[in-house]
Amino acid sequence: MPPFTARRAGVLLHPTSLPGSAYGGDFGAEARRFVDFLAAAGLSIWQMLPLGPTHDDGCPYQSSSVHAGNPDLINLDWLVERDLLEPAQAAAGRLDPQAKRTALDQAAVVFFEQLFNATQSELTRAYSDFTTESAFWLEDYVRFQGFRDAAGRQPWSTWEAGLRNCEPEACARRAMELADQLSKLRFRQFIFHRQWLELKQYANERGVLLFGDMPIYVHLESADVWAHQKQFDLDDNGQPLTVTGVPPDYFSAEGQLWGNPQYNWQYMLAHHFDWWLKRFTSAARMFDIVRIDHFRALEAYWEIPAGATSAIGGRWVHSPGRELLGLVREHCPRLRLVAENLGIISPEVEALREQFQLPGMLILQFAFDGNPENPYLLHRHEENDVVYTGTHDNDTSLGWFQSLDEATREHVCRYFECQPDDMPWAMIDRAMASPAATAIVPWQDLLGLDGRHRMNTPGTTEGNWHWRFQWQQVPEDLAPRTRQLLSDYNRLTG
Repeated sequence: MPPFTARRAGVLLHPTSLPGSAYGGDFGAEARRFVDFLAAAGLSIWQMLPLGPTHDDGCPYQSSSVHAGNPDLINLDWLVERDLLEPAQAAAGRLDPQAKRTALDQAAVVFFEQLFNATQSELTRAYSDFTTESAFWLEDYVRFQGFRDAAGRQPWSTWEAGLRNCEPEACARRAMELADQLSKLRFRQFIFHRQWLELKQYANERGVLLFGDMPIYVHLESADVWAHQKQFDLDDNGQPLTVTGVPPDYFSAEGQLWGNPQYNWQYMLAHHFDWWLKRFTSAARMFDIVRIDHFRALEAYWEIPAGATSAIGGRWVHSPGRELLGLVREHCPRLRLVAENLGIISPEVEALREQFQLPGMLILQFAFDGNPENPYLLHRHEENDVVYTGTHDNDTSLGWFQSLDEATREHVCRYFECQPDDMPWAMIDRAMASPAATAIVPWQDLLGLDGRHRMNTPGTTEGNWHWRFQWQQVPEDLAPRTRQLLSDYNRLTG
């Protein structure tokens, strides 16, 4: 795991927040335009949220696969350019996600006609390579999605026994019955990964690294849990015995009950973490840098009995994260990892992070509680850290500042030596001045946007994950202004 030594800066923006169709951004021309902006501004990192297929709430942290991609991010113009889709079909597909899936199915029909008619092309050859390279997850995923759709999206634990238990013969029979639908699902994943790798190449060629996010836990209704039930703490009917969360703390008297199934860590250890290593291998193929969300669970996790109504009755259980990270370092030596170490973190967790030289996260919005020893204050930062003004879970920095009481606003201005009207750029300036080698700023902060533009409010279920920007919100001088700031603080890499 290479250390973070070169001083860099980047932007946090999920691709769904790019301009594009009526319902969200994708991997098309707008993504390349954004990369071009980053390069012009001297920003060498594009950080984003998980890219997996989401459930109905749209939360990227609760996906149906740790390997698959969200087909809503596929760009339809790319299919038109390759004669797989008519322009009118692409236009219709931009209206809503269901229309896009219809357009993708129409493109799949054309593609497979070429494939079955032996009309060999670079794309059809690439499809064959993709299905071979992705076999360790692809079939599990398309079967899970296909079986689930055919079952009216009912939980997999309610399926007939053979399918519920992922028995090979029963699943093979059902897959034959749904062969056409499964082919279309395979096609979507091929196109997603093809477009993503082209975008990654485009970014890397312009000096921009792509920074992904790995949620520590997976959703019960996922291909990963269904196809690998022994890796999780489940009963014989596929129901969790214990679930995930965090204990009560200063912010929540009942803690947080997330409800994901806990891992069967002893089984994973006995099988040399093969499930995890495949997951990290996929991440290494897609990203240059990966954040491990809720890193502290790799030292100890909060185990809650299934059926509990709060996290109060849980307990800490040690996990073999040291052994796992040692193997990850051997299998993915070029992948740079960042540990999400926010919240109440024990010395044991920090010792684990430091053993593997993983940067931690420092959030400037968390620095102003009046404690001069607060680790998020600038004078406490160290080189092997990643400093943020805020994250996707925070208010925008302007919104945060405006929500503070008068005394705290005055404290912030004294510390940053600024006036209220200087926010959020005073905070951006200080983040760039930090000793931390890496500085990341949410795109909303660079645009100077207030709290109406935040991405997510934890603990709420409405209005999240939908924020998008338009290019007219980007000041004409933003790229040169940002580049000068990065030059002042030695964060230009090229």
